[in-house]
Amino acid sequence: QVQLVESGGGVVQPGGSLRLACAASGSIFGFYTMGWYRQTPGQQRDLVATITSAGSTNYPDSATGRFTISRDNDRHTVYLQMNSLKPEDTAVYYCRFVSGLGTYWGQGTQVTVSS
Repeated sequence: QVQLVESGGGVVQPGGSLRLACAASGSIFGFYTMGWYRQTPGQQRDLVATITSAGSTNYPDSATGRFTISRDNDRHTVYLQMNSLKPEDTAVYYCRFVSGLGTYWGQGTQVTVSS
């Protein structure tokens, strides 16, 4: 089992920045991927960014240049630095952990971009 604890969400004005963090604990070993997804009411959960334990990253076009994912393998923590935030970035952001044991999700953290 893997447990995920997210932090860093909140309310920010357009153009502002936020940094999300997701700390994983439990059965963590070998190769794994952590990432961030976001979801708005009535919509599917969409990819924001992923990073492997080897450091390879993946972003959709909508996040390239504004969002940066990074990780601290010693702390099993992944970060999402979000800059130049727009109102359309408002969503619940979920952390995901994938390894040979399975897929695990965090409880989600709300990000609201509003003036």
